[in-house]
Amino acid sequence: MLVAVAAGGPGLVERLGGEALAGRFEQVQRAAPGVVHSARFDPEDPPPGDESDLSADLARYGTVIENAAPAALRGSLVLDSTRIALPTVDADVAGGALLSLVYASDAPGRAAYVAGRAPRARGQVVELAVSERTRDALRLRVGQRVDLRGGALTNVQAVGRVVGVYRAEGGGHGPQGDGEQGDGERAHQRLWSEKPLLSRPLPGPAGTAPDAGALIAPRAAEVLQNQADAELTVEWNMRLDLRGETAARFVGDSGALDFQRLMARYPIAAKEAFCNVETYGGKWCVLGTHPASELESDTELTGVFEEFRTRWRQANVVMSFAPASLLGVGLAAVVVTSLLVVRRRLDGDRLRRARGASATALALGRAAESAPAAVLGAGIGCAVAAAVPGSSPAYGQGLTVALVCWLLLPALTWFAVRDRAVLRERAPRGGGRRLVVEALVVLLAAGGVLALRARGTEGAAGPDPLLAVVPVLLGLATVAVLVRCYPLPVRAVARWSARGRGAVALVALSRAAKEAPARGLALLVLVVTLAGAVFGGLVLGTLVEGRHTAAAWRVGADASFLGAERDPGTAERLARARGVRKTVTVRQVRVDPVSGRDGGRYGISSLVGVDGAKLRAAAPGSSAARALQDAGLTRGGRGRDIRVLASEGRTGDLLTFTRLGKETRLRIVGTLPDDVARDAALGPLRDATTSRQHLLVADNRDLHAFKAAEFEGSALLLYGARMDTEALRSLVPRAAPGAAGGELRIRAEEQAEADDDRLIAAVAAAHTACTALAVLLALVALVLELLLSAPARGRTTAYLRTLGLGGRAASALHLLQLLPLVLAAVAGGVALGLALPSLLGPALELREFTGGPAAPARHVDALFTAALAAGLCLLAAAAVGVETWLGRRRGLGAVLRLGRADDH
Repeated sequence: MLVAVAAGGPGLVERLGGEALAGRFEQVQRAAPGVVHSARFDPEDPPPGDESDLSADLARYGTVIENAAPAALRGSLVLDSTRIALPTVDADVAGGALLSLVYASDAPGRAAYVAGRAPRARGQVVELAVSERTRDALRLRVGQRVDLRGGALTNVQAVGRVVGVYRAEGGGHGPQGDGEQGDGERAHQRLWSEKPLLSRPLPGPAGTAPDAGALIAPRAAEVLQNQADAELTVEWNMRLDLRGETAARFVGDSGALDFQRLMARYPIAAKEAFCNVETYGGKWCVLGTHPASELESDTELTGVFEEFRTRWRQANVVMSFAPASLLGVGLAAVVVTSLLVVRRRLDGDRLRRARGASATALALGRAAESAPAAVLGAGIGCAVAAAVPGSSPAYGQGLTVALVCWLLLPALTWFAVRDRAVLRERAPRGGGRRLVVEALVVLLAAGGVLALRARGTEGAAGPDPLLAVVPVLLGLATVAVLVRCYPLPVRAVARWSARGRGAVALVALSRAAKEAPARGLALLVLVVTLAGAVFGGLVLGTLVEGRHTAAAWRVGADASFLGAERDPGTAERLARARGVRKTVTVRQVRVDPVSGRDGGRYGISSLVGVDGAKLRAAAPGSSAARALQDAGLTRGGRGRDIRVLASEGRTGDLLTFTRLGKETRLRIVGTLPDDVARDAALGPLRDATTSRQHLLVADNRDLHAFKAAEFEGSALLLYGARMDTEALRSLVPRAAPGAAGGELRIRAEEQAEADDDRLIAAVAAAHTACTALAVLLALVALVLELLLSAPARGRTTAYLRTLGLGGRAASALHLLQLLPLVLAAVAGGVALGLALPSLLGPALELREFTGGPAAPARHVDALFTAALAAGLCLLAAAAVGVETWLGRRRGLGAVLRLGRADDH
């Protein structure tokens, strides 16, 4: 088992990382394509009337772009859809409507149509397909004529005809008009998410026509383009679908460089395959019969990959403690097993020593006897490691562990039969040597912690020996302290129990206190096992809660719209959306003021404006709103100075900076409380900018002189317990890479993504598997440790049984004798597991993993910790039960000398 863990652990961790990376890419691409290639094209040249098949041209160039993918990503980087979105046109329907026309190669097939069929090319007639909701809202029917006139697409006068009505909740997938089935529902959900008007219409502001969407064929886009003499844009949307095995090769440092090179080369290769001409902004390329620009590419995958790498490095640190604890417990179990073998053969070995055999010869003989078992174990462990799919076993580490396990038995044999051990067996042993060893262990543990805190873990490649050995050293130090401390209260309880009538408690507790130093290995196994489990639960709980906190920080409210000042129309419509109860505007501008007192630079700062009164009403617990109200800033100022709360500075100080050629003055009216910088209301803007030296907070009433273009960022916070997120997404769909416009963030969506974090799932899987194996090894080690001391305990039990001790009292004696050890292990393991994050300090920086304004607060699951402690007690009870069952198989004659004294 230990060889399998050592050899297969790194590969398995790498595979978990690959699955987490693939899951992260899948999560990002659920509502937006991973890579977007786009080209602008003009109306047909030669003029209309010549043969043109834009649908075939789009498919042909899509295949060319897909085939330009690097060989390492071929089959994974696939064409997902081809889209052409036209500017809106006015539709002559009942009440009027603004119609957004879209060609989408991933539109639903025949199985999704409840009436009619998909649009086709039909001369100068524009065939339309609409959703059921659009049909009902605009009162359309199949076959109805719809006149299309210029809206945003000017100079248009075309005849449209409704030819189909589709179901916008799924259906067959394939080219428009065919009936092929596939994973269409998921593809359609992406289409409805990226183009929500195709799924449902959107009511316009009071007195205006609603917005709706309709599907068209490529030829219809050409017809309208030729009439409007407009430039259109075609997008080829690519998806990167990595399997766990393929993604695993990109997890390491060398693989990360390979991925970056591949993603940097692919746009260049696609551009050359599309048109190997430098156009310098012109349209010297062709798309069928259309003059076209060169191919442009945008992707978010490289940024997502860099973010994942940062989080993966920290996750690797967290996961490394699990196999380190498991190996520590396993090696302790091997030591206990070897000691049991040495103890059982000690009499025979001493007889051989008396007959002239050397200690080295006995040790070599024991090594030769155990070599077949060691070779078999190493072979099975390496085979198990090799059987893990998609991983590269670290055979060197596995063989090293096998060698250590093999050498332990001959080493302990030599130590037990060496000359000093044989000649001075009965000599009294002083406690000085033991004290020195314990002090050395404590010093080594402290030194390892200090070295790890000073060095950190950034930039470490591959396994970190120091990081792996520190938990074991801390476990040894904890055991050294416990062995010295826990016998004291046990002796006190034993003295108190002597006042009673029964002898079971007195005998059990007295022996427990006396044998405490000999229980070091068992205590180490229990402490390390429990500490690893508690530490894993603590970290996982902290990561989950930290991700939720970071999601709330990114959004700032129930929902938020970033870019509200640049798109006030959309912001106004969002504020009137169903379920939105209150709105708050937050704005930010970068300033570099100087002190009005001495003319020195104050430092680059973020000046954040908040609607203090509205925020207080919408979020009563907001620290920013409370600070503004307490300082009296929510009532607005009458002077020309902008009153601010500053993270640094004296009350009454004046700061000045130049704005539009004029001097602007900031008056510090108070110190900004520390918790304001972590207020979620400021999160959407502060999360989008780099950290700055100072933070200045003012009420928006004092920033009335600023124009919208002067703010580097603005956000409209939306509050409402029952907001219609589907309606919000209809107003602001998820933006594709490179798209302009504001960004809508919804807390429910962000928290759903946090709950679906594959990286946290990988950490949980590693800790769960290692904890389960460690518990199994701990049980084995504990039973073996009990078997080591079974002869002495058996003699004591036999003496008491001759005095009338019953079977149940004997079991109680065994359990009570083990109880102090278990309680000490519970106390030490829980304390060490909870203290590990503080001891490791900067080496365990979880903020990079979770994000958010600060390091996540530790989340201790009391129920989980109590369950672990109870599980350890059950483990000890199971070990006592096994040992008692084995003891009942021995008669009194096996442990007592029976017969007359003169028989020998």
